[in-house]
Amino acid sequence: MRSRGEGTRRWTTARRPSWTFPRGMYDAGDHMKFGFTLAFTGTMLSWSVLEYGAAMGAAKQRDAAMDALGWIMDFLINAHPSDDVLYIQVGDPKADHKCWERPETMAEKRPLTKITTKSPGSDVAAETAAAMAAASLVYKPINGTYSSSLLDHAERLFAFADKHRGSYTRTFPELSAYYNSTTYQDELLWAASWLYHATGNHSYLSYATGKNGEEYGDLGNPRYFSWDDKRAGTEVLLSRVSFFAPEGSDVAQDEGLGSYKDTADAVMCILLPESDTAAFRTEGGLLYVAEWNSLQHPVASAFLAAVYSDYMSASGKTELTCSGKSFKAADLRKFAKSQADYVLGDNPMKLSYLVGYGDSYPQRVHHRGASIPADVDTGCDGQEWLKSPKPNPNVATGALVGGPFKNDSFIDDRENVRQNEATTDNSALIVGLLAGLVSTSSVAQSLS
Repeated sequence: MRSRGEGTRRWTTARRPSWTFPRGMYDAGDHMKFGFTLAFTGTMLSWSVLEYGAAMGAAKQRDAAMDALGWIMDFLINAHPSDDVLYIQVGDPKADHKCWERPETMAEKRPLTKITTKSPGSDVAAETAAAMAAASLVYKPINGTYSSSLLDHAERLFAFADKHRGSYTRTFPELSAYYNSTTYQDELLWAASWLYHATGNHSYLSYATGKNGEEYGDLGNPRYFSWDDKRAGTEVLLSRVSFFAPEGSDVAQDEGLGSYKDTADAVMCILLPESDTAAFRTEGGLLYVAEWNSLQHPVASAFLAAVYSDYMSASGKTELTCSGKSFKAADLRKFAKSQADYVLGDNPMKLSYLVGYGDSYPQRVHHRGASIPADVDTGCDGQEWLKSPKPNPNVATGALVGGPFKNDSFIDDRENVRQNEATTDNSALIVGLLAGLVSTSSVAQSLS
């Protein structure tokens, strides 16, 4: 077994976070804490810092990113009190969604939900393992003790997820109405890939590229990246190994790893407008996959495109072939920028979907804390603020709302949840995308 970090290209960052009490984050505009999406938020925030920490620092945003990451990781550590127990939810979704109250004054009891050997949730356990493994890389140069603790939790959680297999929304079917997990298989591959990067242990790479990759990866078929489907993200993450593996090395000749790289290429091809396999776009140019939270997929895809373009540039392997047509790293960055520009106001509505940015942005975000005045204590009975036609008295600065419909339209109504609710995972994705675009390429600085 290799020592941690041996045989893998390492990322570096700087500065220790100033975290406080580990209380997690509300998932969206309500008071629920969903471990599945919180962990994905942590994974993506970590990946963003690893690739683009220097760009964040130049923009004076890295400290805030590190504070947020520490807040998430402290919570996840405390949610994993023993090897085969992980608390995955705080709150009752049905009761919570009936309660419209400021988070600062919320005092109701919050029930807890946990997975165990008898009540498995491989998807949420593996995603949490991925988050902790990724974060361990962020903290390794600045707080070795904390980094080691995160990695220890990650390895134990992965073992738990792999040994006691099952989807958390099969175990708790009532939760499928909120964040339904299609399968746990993609999370196992995703977690193994992050653990390989964090440890250098080739057993994790073999896990992802061997039989499990063949059965679970659906390699050869490009998919979109999201909190529910990690396959495209895994393909790009493992392509990092392919891009920078020494020529002639065992890793460079790994056929399974090559299949991930080929599929990552195919993912990039569906994102490029000029490609013959290009996916559907709205008339305004937005990659459009789903009506609910329509910005999630284009922002996630644009982040992957930015990262992949930097891998191409930094490795010198700058050509991408899509059905016989040749594309460059600059083409991927152009796509990524087009999606960011759309989000920030270059769209038919002339509306910035990033709250607080620009002259025109959603004024009635579906968010309890934003909608209720700071001097009002409503208890759970603040529905008058939910139904009010007035703009929110508090601006949820930096929140990325769900986004437009297929015809590029948007209705700024507080009860329009599918378009006008912000989520933590959306925020992590847009952080990574914007950080990637403010620098030509920072990945070269992070390779040892």
